Amino acid sequence: MTTQAVKVKNEESQGSAINRKQRPASAKKLAARSQIRVNFCHDVRVEMKQVTWPSREDVIATTWVVIATVAFFGAFLAVVDKLVQLGVAYVFKRFGV
Repeated sequence: MTTQAVKVKNEESQGSAINRKQRPASAKKLAARSQIRVNFCHDVRVEMKQVTWPSREDVIATTWVVIATVAFFGAFLAVVDKLVQLGVAYVFKRFGV
């Protein structure tokens, strides 16, 4: 009887050990993925604390520089486009194409 009880216990423990080995594989993957996410969020927080943010005045000044630059190049390219258009029209008119 005791031998049979020991065998039954061994078989049960081996059976549950097999189930435990199968379950933890997916559980380990899930735990690893969640740990990766936790580490990522922690690293993001650490890096964001190291960022030097510009002041409001710096942002406003930089914005005006961008607006002025875009306006200048927009006007410049409009003039160049018009000159090229007139030049092509002149060539077509001159050579009768």
